[in-house]
This record gives sequence, C-alpha cells and structure tokens, in this order.
Amino acid sequence: MKLCMSILLSCISALAFAQAPRDPISAVGPNDATPQTRQLNERLRSYLNFADTRDFDDARRGFMAELPQPVIEGPSGQPVVDLRRYDFLRKGDAAPPTVNPSLWRQEQILSISGLFKVVDGIYQVRNIDLANVTFIRGATGWIVVDTGSSAETAKAALDLINEKVERRPVTGVIITHSHVDHFSGLRGVVDAHDVASGKVPLVAPEGFMEEAVSENIFAGNAMSRRATYMYGGLLPDDARGSVGSGLGLPNVHGTLTLLQPNKLIKDTGEKITIDGIEVVFQMAPGTEAPAEMLFYFPQFKALDVAEDANHTLHNILTLRGAKVRSAQKWAQALDQTISMFGKEAVVSFGSHQWPQWGNERVVEHLTKQRDLYKYINDQTLRMANEGLTMHEIAEQFVLPDSLAKEFYSRGYYGNLKHDVRATYQLYLGWWDANPANLDPLPPVDDAKRFVALVGPEKIMSNAREAYAKGDYRWVASITNKLVFADPGNRAARLLEADALEQLGYQSESGPVRNVYLSGAQELRGGVKRLSATNTAAPDIIRSMTTEMFLDFLAIHLNGPKAADKNYAFNLILPDVNERYGLTVRNGVMNYTKNQLIEHPDANITFDRTTLNDVAMGKMKLADLSSSDKVQFDGDRTRFREMLGMFDKFDLWFSISEP
Repeated sequence: MKLCMSILLSCISALAFAQAPRDPISAVGPNDATPQTRQLNERLRSYLNFADTRDFDDARRGFMAELPQPVIEGPSGQPVVDLRRYDFLRKGDAAPPTVNPSLWRQEQILSISGLFKVVDGIYQVRNIDLANVTFIRGATGWIVVDTGSSAETAKAALDLINEKVERRPVTGVIITHSHVDHFSGLRGVVDAHDVASGKVPLVAPEGFMEEAVSENIFAGNAMSRRATYMYGGLLPDDARGSVGSGLGLPNVHGTLTLLQPNKLIKDTGEKITIDGIEVVFQMAPGTEAPAEMLFYFPQFKALDVAEDANHTLHNILTLRGAKVRSAQKWAQALDQTISMFGKEAVVSFGSHQWPQWGNERVVEHLTKQRDLYKYINDQTLRMANEGLTMHEIAEQFVLPDSLAKEFYSRGYYGNLKHDVRATYQLYLGWWDANPANLDPLPPVDDAKRFVALVGPEKIMSNAREAYAKGDYRWVASITNKLVFADPGNRAARLLEADALEQLGYQSESGPVRNVYLSGAQELRGGVKRLSATNTAAPDIIRSMTTEMFLDFLAIHLNGPKAADKNYAFNLILPDVNERYGLTVRNGVMNYTKNQLIEHPDANITFDRTTLNDVAMGKMKLADLSSSDKVQFDGDRTRFREMLGMFDKFDLWFSISEP
C-alpha cells in the first residue's frame, strides 16, 4: 500500500489533534554531495550497464498522447496532480551528484507519462498517478483495470482514452488488489448505481473489502507519520529533495472512493467473461497485498501481473510499517504464473511502470523476479541457520550478478537490506538471541548513559573526523545519541542532518532517500506540521464495520488511566439494526454484538451515521455525550466520564528526536 497516508488520515482525522510546533532549530542546508558520495555513486555507475536504453524505449513504446494539461484539479480547484513538479527529471541525461545515478535513471523513465498502446485492444495511462490505469477494449465498451488513487485522476485517464482512441462506456472494472492507489478512483470511471445493480461488473479478489478498509487503520496514526518520511511528503521535489518513490512519481491529493465489488474471485484458474473478453485468474494472497490476483487475457495473449512483478525490487516490509510479507509466497506465486501462462503470453504489464513484449522477455522477467524473492528468502534463512543475526545478514547479503545487474532487480522502491531484515523478522522475530539485547534500555536512557560515559565533546570530535572520511552511517549513529540525550544540542543536530543527507544522496531506493532527507530536514528545521489533517474519505468510512470502528476506538483507550474504572453501556444503532453491549474493565474496552448488558449504566441510541460523522471529523468523540443525535436512558454523566478516558493521537510526533 503505497499512498496509504490519505486513507490512514481519513480514518484518524477525528481523533488526531495537532499541537503547537516546537521552536525550530535554525535551518541550514541542503548541502552539495561530498567527494565520498560522488565516488560511491560513480562506483555504482560503473557496475551497472547505463548504456542499455531498452527500458527507456519500452516506456515510450506505443505513446499516443499526453494529458491535455499537466495539472489535474479537484472540485474546489485545488491541484490533485501537478506533473510540472517533475520537469527537473526531464532536463538532461546525467544524474546530478546529489542523486544516486541508478535511482535518477529510474525516475527519469517514470517521468514519461500519458496514454500508451500496449497491443491492439489494450491501453494504459501511466504516470499521471502512482498506479497505472489500464483499458481493455471489450465488445461494447472499456474494461478498466485498476483506477488509480483518486476519482479525479481516474476520470482524467478515461477522458484521455475516450478522446484519443474511441469514446466508449465503461462496461467492467477489475481491481487487482487491496491497496488504495488501485481502487480509490472508482467513482471517476463508473457510476455507483451501475455497480450496485450489477449492470457493470466490479471484480476483485476474495477478501478485498476487508483488507481495503482495515489495512493500516489500527496503527494508522503511527503509519501515517512514518509515511511522511517514506514518501517525502514534506520535501521539495528537486535534485536535493524527493525525486519520487522508485515505484511511480505523483503523490495524489484527490478524492478517495470505494465501492462494494459485485463479483469476487476466489480460486486460481477461475474464468469469467466481461463484455465479451475472457479473463483467467490466478490468486496471489499474501504476496504484495493480503488480497491480490493476477490474470490473463487469452484473446490478447496478455498477462496482467498486478504488482507481483515490477521494474524494481518491492517491499517485503514497507518502511511506513505494515505486516511482514512472505518472499517465499511471492516467489511461489510467480512460479505458478510462469507455469500457467508462460508458454502463451506475448506481453505482460502491471499496475506500475511499463510492459514487457515478446514471450522470451515476458518469461525472463517473471523468472528473474521469482528468483529474486526466492534468493532473499532462502539465503536469509541459510545465514540465520548458520548463526548470523538480522543486521549481520543484511550487511553481508549480496545478490548474484545475474540478478543484481538487472535494473528491474534493483531496490528502487524496496531495499535489499530491509527485505532481508524483514524476512528474518518473519521467521525469527526482532530479537537476535543475544541476552544483552533481550531487554534494552529505551532510546533516551540509553543515549544519556552513552553520552555520559563517552562525553559529548569526544563524540562530536569523533563524528567530525568520521564525516570527513565519509563514514556517514557512524556519524548518524553517534550524533543521534547526542540528540536523544539533549535535543537542544544544535551542533549535534546539524552534523547528524549532514550525515543523513549524504546517505540520502547515495541511496538507490526512493523511499530510503526520502527517509534520510526527511530526517535531515526535521533535525534542521523542526517538525513542519500540516495546517489540516482531515482528508476523510466518506466511501471508506462508510465501509468500516461497526465492529471495526469499536476495535479502533478501543486502541485509543488509555489503559492505565482506566485501570480501576468500571463502565457498562448498551449501544443501539437503529438505522443498521445493530446492538452492542460495551464494557470498560481492567483498562480494557470489550463489546458483544446482539448481547446486551442486563443492568447497564445507560442504554444509548444513535444512528450508525453518527459514528461516521465522528470518523470523518464532523463531530468530536466527546460530543457523543451531549449531541441531540444521541438518546440516553440512564446515566449520561458516566458515559461522558468514560469518553474522557480515550487518548487523542497527535499525527506529528517526533521521529528524529525524542
């Protein structure tokens, strides 16, 4: 889930309250690349075959038209996407010294945007959104595969193909998986009534709705904050800031939408016909998404690989935080893809980036992507079974040249070290088995004792010497100790920022670059809080079950504060015919559906739409005790007291300092 930030904020907006920003450190930088950074980047340039321009050629193949205007606007005139922000990527071929040359190459390719013909009858609109929108020519209309991140970008894609190819109605939609950048443009291409009536098939993998709504919600506030680092949301778009994510360019700020599918695919090998086009499905749950599927169009000999085969190494564990994925399942899924479709497919395309043409290249791409994930899985376990720890394995791990020299195996979006650590975590957890690391001190205590032991002057002297030598990882490590021991240590903050910045300039991964540069920016200038965090998406809020909302609410209960409290209420929601018995005891909130409490503190009646208002920020949680939309039979004061036990999450918590 790439553009998770919007969906997360939509679910937490009513419960997150910004606080006054701290006094910022005087900002300096950004700096230029040091000689050591230039040397490291040049070394990678020598290792990879930059004379190979096939990816540029493939990304341009079949080009038909650009967007009429580079800016897509929302209903109130606000920019949803502004492609002009990436003009700097299109100027010249040489990577600036502040960007890893391999990442620069990837982002240059991703700056090629517009409408493209894949083969006769299959078209894609690429790089006006993080994800592609694919159009299949049916007997009477367009079958849309994935809809991008917003209704506005989806509509722009549909308008473009209608204008440049043929004006046709949408006669079917297929959603490859449960990440927001693949389904959130639904209302931009299809009418909700046509989906509800079954007139237009909306096809998705089994488990789609549960995963689309639930993923990232419970840890949403933390994930959203981490996503500001991963996607460089607060960085400038330039050669010293964010150059993209390595997966695609635009971060979209449009209208998020969601509709209930009217056809779920459950089994590999299942076949359906949509508007005269036969589709053969392969289920791939637990690979890149918990609910994901690949599929094949026999009529076109065309394979849609969803997001399981890309022009980058993907994430086994995304830096924003999520459940760990399985590199083994990923490899097994691609192996099955080769077995099912490898003999016939003459073109493959996906939800991101550009296609492959010719059976040999299709199979080669699938094979090496499969082997990439299997190598990570198997060799991580081999080294773990030889006694190496997570970080030792990551430091020593090297791909064979046959994989590493393929540009589509490079870590532009995922990252090899992080995928190795994630695989270790999947099998063995966070502990490295060293008893000294079983119960470490918290970061601030550890930092204060470390600084007291070594002395701040010696640490700074050592850090400056290390910086001069280009040992930026060590500089960041020890200056971060100083910052956590004393956040007001300006010299330490700025030196750590300088080190993080050089690590960002060296990084081949877009998200890793963004993380380093975001940390540097906040160390120099403090946390820059957005003026508003309410990007509520009504479709997604309405799709939350009441149980999901109550589970999410329970996470906000301050357990220590409520530890000696005892509350019991019955909740009656007449508009959805639901009833819940809710208790708070032992610092825990529990509920039972259709099992009311015999002697509650109060019976409370309100519509489910009132909970939607809370989730969308139209009403504060505390207002439930006084709103005229809520009827009480019992002790209203006790309910108000209980609501005071819930924490309000601050999205803009500190990351690079205590």
